[in-house]
Amino acid sequence: MKNKIVIIISVLLIGFLLGGVSFYLLGEVTGRYKGYQPSAIPNVPRQIIDTSKAFSEIASSVSPAVVSISTTKVVRRDMTPLFDDPFFDFFNPFREFRTPKKWKEQSLGSGVIVSGEGYIITNNHVVEQADEVKVTLLDKRSFRAKVIGADPKTDVAVVKIDAGNLPTVRWGDSDKLQVGEFVLAIGNPFGLSHTVTMGIISAVGRANVDIADYEDFIQTDAAINPGNSGGPLVNIKGELIGINTAIFSKSGGYQGIGFAVPSNMVRLVMDQLEQKGKVTRGWLGVTIQELTPELSQKFGLKASKGVLVGDVAKGSPAEKAGIKSGDIIVEFNGKKVKDVGHLRNMVAQSKIGSEVSITISRGDKEYAVKLVIVELPKEAAEASPGIKPEDSNSEGLDGLSVMELTKEIARQLGLRKEETGVVVVRVEPGSSAEEAGIRKGDVIQEMDRKKIDSLAHYNKAISGIRPGDTVLLFINRGGKKFYVTLRTS
Repeated sequence: MKNKIVIIISVLLIGFLLGGVSFYLLGEVTGRYKGYQPSAIPNVPRQIIDTSKAFSEIASSVSPAVVSISTTKVVRRDMTPLFDDPFFDFFNPFREFRTPKKWKEQSLGSGVIVSGEGYIITNNHVVEQADEVKVTLLDKRSFRAKVIGADPKTDVAVVKIDAGNLPTVRWGDSDKLQVGEFVLAIGNPFGLSHTVTMGIISAVGRANVDIADYEDFIQTDAAINPGNSGGPLVNIKGELIGINTAIFSKSGGYQGIGFAVPSNMVRLVMDQLEQKGKVTRGWLGVTIQELTPELSQKFGLKASKGVLVGDVAKGSPAEKAGIKSGDIIVEFNGKKVKDVGHLRNMVAQSKIGSEVSITISRGDKEYAVKLVIVELPKEAAEASPGIKPEDSNSEGLDGLSVMELTKEIARQLGLRKEETGVVVVRVEPGSSAEEAGIRKGDVIQEMDRKKIDSLAHYNKAISGIRPGDTVLLFINRGGKKFYVTLRTS
């Protein structure tokens, strides 16, 4: 009997043992195939870990200097005096439920503290026409801010709060930026406080974006969205190299192209706003336009370098220095002139009263002239607005109808009575003249660098043109003078 009991217990023990071993082995096998094995620790290179920590340190050091800016603006609805009369309340007892005569609009933006005394940089469009500006810091403290000054031409504004010992960001040198550098954008997109995005510098010196009058933008692919405006763009040293201003987007959100005002331009604007409450800009007194390959060929140039002088204002520094219409400005104070925007920015940022050196190309020779920068007059403009280089080859002059420019017509066109030439009275739709940008009311004053004083001169000039020739025309449009080229048929 005892032997049977021992045998039964032994069999049970062996069964439990075999069952446990089988369950373990089965679990190992099925678990392995089902992906339940313990996850392995990835072998991340030390360089990547250090880079990640570096970006975190940049964000943590700069974020305290980034602020949220909220503005309030009272909008008033115009009402006719008749329906605004209380008498009509008798006939409209539910008047109070209609659209109110005034209401408040709120908007959000960003800013960055650049002075421990409370000076903050942001965009002009963030605080423009605001009745109240409120600044909120990273530690949740809020202050009412005063707008010290704003410059719509660069979309930069300076506001100040009454606080001390504030965290600040260091200034960087935007002139030393290289395409491909890592950058961080910090701001409050869609009201999400202190959002950090990373990207690279996609391009520098972007102009003709039609965002501001004076453009020298840094282009970046760091995510910038509505609410980022006024926030800082910083390099890997945590230095301020730009103020985020705008995005290029068809959807209204991030599409990989953002623009920032370079820090060197921002600093110049800020200094003048603090000291004078306004921004003064330098002026040469020339109307300039881009030098296209067609214009370069007509002026006998081998390459399209510099900008073309279309007109010189009377009594201006440029006229006193001997600069003439048709000259090519190739250098300004030792720096090569890349395009119209580049020269305009250099001139505008020059100190009033300072002497500068300009290198011009005239014919096949170059000349160096010196002149003194004066303040930009309110009515002056350095470039011809609305003038664009030819997009296609022109094919003839048969698309133009002209007549003699009389003193009466000159007056109607807003020109000086002593101006001469022939006025365009019709531009045939679809013609080469229309493609070149010539408009009704334009005055042709030169053809191939020869002066056109009358209709007779014009007819004589076109009589010598052969099919396939490219003609250089000097146009006066409401006082703005520039060159265009036409290819004859």
